[in-house]
Amino acid sequence: MEKQNLDWGSLGFGYVKTDKRYVTNFKDGAWDNGVLTDDATVQITECAGVLQYAQTCFEGLKAYTTEQGKIVTFRPDLNAERMATSCERLEMPVLPKERFIDAVRQVVKANASWVPPYGSGATFYLRPYMFGSSAVIGVKPAQEYQFRLFGTPVGPYFKGGAHPITVRISDRDRAAPHGTGDIKAGLNYAMSLYNIVDAHKNGFDENMYLDPQTHTYIEETGGANILFVTKDNKLVTPKSNSILPSITRRSLVDVAKKYLGLEVEERKIHKDELADFAECGLCGTAAVISPIGKIVDHGKEICLPSGMNDFGPVLKKVYDTLTGIQMGRIEAPEGWIMEIC
Repeated sequence: MEKQNLDWGSLGFGYVKTDKRYVTNFKDGAWDNGVLTDDATVQITECAGVLQYAQTCFEGLKAYTTEQGKIVTFRPDLNAERMATSCERLEMPVLPKERFIDAVRQVVKANASWVPPYGSGATFYLRPYMFGSSAVIGVKPAQEYQFRLFGTPVGPYFKGGAHPITVRISDRDRAAPHGTGDIKAGLNYAMSLYNIVDAHKNGFDENMYLDPQTHTYIEETGGANILFVTKDNKLVTPKSNSILPSITRRSLVDVAKKYLGLEVEERKIHKDELADFAECGLCGTAAVISPIGKIVDHGKEICLPSGMNDFGPVLKKVYDTLTGIQMGRIEAPEGWIMEIC
């Protein structure tokens, strides 16, 4: 299929309206059949549950054009499972996994001309989301819901691509103890907006959050999990019940173990350990890995030995291996890649 006439290499991480999106509604205890539509607008009552009590959750995944010219997606079954967990915690109906995956397949296929070509540096970002659509004035779950899924071509999450960034240790919390930090609820991200704008105003690319109970252990950033590499090349990830279980992090950990033979440890990481690590990076769907070159803890600068010019060697290998799998350059583990067309 002929691709859209876009400057793929100049795309930022933003919204571009594409041809089709998927919509299905939950009413009277059941989902309707769902449709692809040209209409990118959402019409709901002024008293909708999502508007009154933030009853919404979402997911993020990508489609890619591989080296072989195939359009594929990466582990959509795990996104379906994570969204089901989010819905259960927010008292929302679960869209069955097979319906979720079929919606992904339909949207990617219908927008194949918008999926960036191989080697362009851009990808096709998919945003499934669900919200309470019926009127709710008392504090209770809505009775009706809408699930939607759209896609948009995107460039790198951080301007300039995967160059080392500077983050700060935050005094604010992204999630409450025993709260919703481990699900992909919209309200979690709303809580981080003031803080990320403030970080940018003060010259930082992101916030590094500590655990909300003691403010001593590293958790994650406003929109991504964190990876560390020790000076003896061990990959270490924070462990906490208020961290979102990142599909990208899970995949990177598997790649590090099975493809690169690295030792991997998931444990609590005290903030006093930061100066002992050789490398650090954010990881998530949008960036895969974005290296961190400097961490600022209330004026104290912690400069990672990997520096401010490029990836450290270990995270670079992990990044290259996972993106190689996604782009078809490296054989994928069974079930990781779903071919669309």
